[in-house]
Amino acid sequence: MTATLVEAALKSAVVIVLLLTTFAYMTLLERRLLGKFQVRIGPNRVGPLGLLQPLADGVKLLFKESFQPARVDAVIYLVAPMISMTMALFVYAVIPVGPEVTLFGRRITLYLADVNIGILLVLAASSIGVYGIILGGWSSNNKYALLGSLRSGAQLISYELALGLAVLSVVLSAGTLSMVEIVRAQERVWFIALQPLGFLLFVIAAIAETNRAPFDLPEAEQELVAGYQTEYGGFKFAMFYAGEYIGIVTMSALITTLFLGGWNGPVLPPPLWFLLKTFVSIFFFIWLRATLPRIRQDQLMAFGWKLLVPLGLVNIAVTAVLVVLGQG
Repeated sequence: MTATLVEAALKSAVVIVLLLTTFAYMTLLERRLLGKFQVRIGPNRVGPLGLLQPLADGVKLLFKESFQPARVDAVIYLVAPMISMTMALFVYAVIPVGPEVTLFGRRITLYLADVNIGILLVLAASSIGVYGIILGGWSSNNKYALLGSLRSGAQLISYELALGLAVLSVVLSAGTLSMVEIVRAQERVWFIALQPLGFLLFVIAAIAETNRAPFDLPEAEQELVAGYQTEYGGFKFAMFYAGEYIGIVTMSALITTLFLGGWNGPVLPPPLWFLLKTFVSIFFFIWLRATLPRIRQDQLMAFGWKLLVPLGLVNIAVTAVLVVLGQG
């Protein structure tokens, strides 16, 4: 029992350190790629090729003056960014990076837990994460921050439904809610081939869930100054920032797990396949930001409710019929 707890604690520590490091260097990757897309250089001064820029940014945020506006709800104001960051990290308890491996004569699983309702835990954590944004905007005593947080809540409700419908099509195809078993069900064929519409719905909903362009309405600077995080600075702002970028990594990992076969692939080691597919998805998120303009709020809501949700329902109906016919 003690050995199992120690193993779980060590794997949790490794996951957290890797995610925080990924968050730091993802900011550098995005700035460099956007520089390439926009025919400019991007950060390249701090360290060789600018590789120490995330470290400089982190030090700056740690030592930046921590301010708190007057008449805020002090407790909620401090707790809100913690909720966003914690929920972004929690999801990785059930995301498998690879199968079992043998280290020092002991079988080690490359995931923290394999629970039979793993995908439900992921959806629940992503739903709770928006509470950090809503509470942050509400507690800031700032009308622009409140509008940004309300936009985020409306956006989450709209696109969480489309996301859930896309996930449900995968669950029907795999016959399980376990993330590990969903990956194993794709050993012969990836679900992107069986569920192309579900894949498209999931990707669009994932972009909206992470508040990324062209769905970054909660942070529309020309309308809301900076949205829900207007009154945040220093380390509290960094936690919101980390939650957003770790959320992008999370959605990319879910795209890999649910539709791109997870760790399955020829020649290369399984974890390397998982990381490679996740990196391609992250690159797509950044590429999209450099390509598409922001849409209007009414267009955002209409697109989710009038197009994505009906398509998701049709996709589930067709999938259910095909699964029943296949079993027959």
